[in-house]
Amino acid sequence: MTAHHDHRSLGRELGLFGTDPLIGAGLPYWLPDGATVRHALEEYIRTAERRAGYQHVYSPVLGKRELYELSGHWAHYADDMFPPLKVGEGSEGEEFVLRPSLCPHHAVIYRSRSHSYRELPLRMAELGAMYRSERSGVLGGLTRVRAIQLNDAHIFCTLDQVAAEARAALELIRDAYLALGIAAARYRLSLPAPGGKYVADPGKWRQATALLTEVLDEAGLPYEAAEGEAAFYGPKIDVQIADAAGRESTLSTVQIDLHQPERFDLHYIGADGARHRPVMVHRAVIGSVERAVAQLIEVHGGAFPGWLAPTQVVALPVSEAQVPDGEALVQRCAAAGLRAELAAPERGSLGARVREARLVPYQAVIGPREAAEGCLAVRLRDGRRLDSLPVEEALASITGLVGQHSTELW
Repeated sequence: MTAHHDHRSLGRELGLFGTDPLIGAGLPYWLPDGATVRHALEEYIRTAERRAGYQHVYSPVLGKRELYELSGHWAHYADDMFPPLKVGEGSEGEEFVLRPSLCPHHAVIYRSRSHSYRELPLRMAELGAMYRSERSGVLGGLTRVRAIQLNDAHIFCTLDQVAAEARAALELIRDAYLALGIAAARYRLSLPAPGGKYVADPGKWRQATALLTEVLDEAGLPYEAAEGEAAFYGPKIDVQIADAAGRESTLSTVQIDLHQPERFDLHYIGADGARHRPVMVHRAVIGSVERAVAQLIEVHGGAFPGWLAPTQVVALPVSEAQVPDGEALVQRCAAAGLRAELAAPERGSLGARVREARLVPYQAVIGPREAAEGCLAVRLRDGRRLDSLPVEEALASITGLVGQHSTELW
């Protein structure tokens, strides 16, 4: 992998994120430009989920040890969890755990009140933090970290609704990859391996695997079965991505869980007035925000799609006389919801400033003629130069493309 394609070196070069041994390995911090990319990505997925009928919640990053004993994480996943935090002394003491996943919290939220079959499917989403006790040797940049911001969701539905919900989740994943300008390396049907730490219920495993296989076949997606990659509670569809060196990792996932609804005694009231057990579909569209940004850096080399770019418009006054026009343009961009900055002549020649802004999607040159006519000479990041446009028209076009989450510059 070249330094240009390595998100770790490029992320430092572009001022997106950093690490420090005093904070700890696998715990990156985000610099302003990186935080801007992350925020845009998070807002995109929240908006997409709202449009798809999801309700957003917040839940604590801590939970009592008993919560994870009930969910099955403590028995099957404890090796990947941080040790319990002891609060209080003696018989009054309690043990809390940094959560390794969000699903137990969402199961508790679901069961906090009764539900009718008319409410289902109930789609619960959260961009929430979770923690994995990863060994130092496997940590790397943003792709493998100990503190993860996960785009997670859990759909509580009837058995008859499972396939449609899983298909809809795959469609959300497809749309997100188009907007992000990334591609799946392959689809994987992740299954248990003999002798592994999995819930012992062969009937539920067969039922869940059959449902996911049906979804993949109906979607016409080529996939490979992989033993040993399932979650401890059920099989999953994993969407694999590859970095510039060809190393694969999982970004998105769709899982069917027949186990935790039983463990938490979840139910809904059916049309017959009786209690029925829902199915829990786990779904992550962009998965770990950290891993998603790492992939974006490597695929785009820092030249992010316009809607994700830290700076979307740079105002380039040719001389000091046009600086007020450049400042006015930056203000108009801000009012239109665009991220813009002024590159004044004091920063060097026009050519030097254009080169400095090479990753900015839209470079608006303002010379004497443009200032007099209220126009912009727009250069696109890919080298194209547009005809002089009225400021209002240029900003309307840019705002439209950004609002559509387009990967096209014009």
